Amino acid sequence: MQRILIILCNCLLLILLLVGLPAATREQWGDLQLSSASTGRTLLFAGLGLALLLNLAGALWLVKVRKHKVLCWEWSAVYAGLLLAGYAFTRGWLNFHWLRQTLEWLQRHL
Repeated sequence: MQRILIILCNCLLLILLLVGLPAATREQWGDLQLSSASTGRTLLFAGLGLALLLNLAGALWLVKVRKHKVLCWEWSAVYAGLLLAGYAFTRGWLNFHWLRQTLEWLQRHL
């Protein structure tokens, strides 16, 4: 039962952070965007950091069963990876120009 609760809470939190948060922080009227992108980014990073800390706390102190601790460590790795990928994308270290160029090349040649 605890395993299902860990998975369910993390899946709901992930959906909330990656789908709900951008939808809630984006205020747009026509072509004019009224909310700032930095607010959404800050909330996303804070949410990912909080989820990471909660899973680490679960793995270190709250969960007693070894299988469930491993599950918390796995979710911690997922949130840490998302946090690092988001940070790298924000700083410009990670971009998708290669994907755009590949798709444009395919469009020209197919």
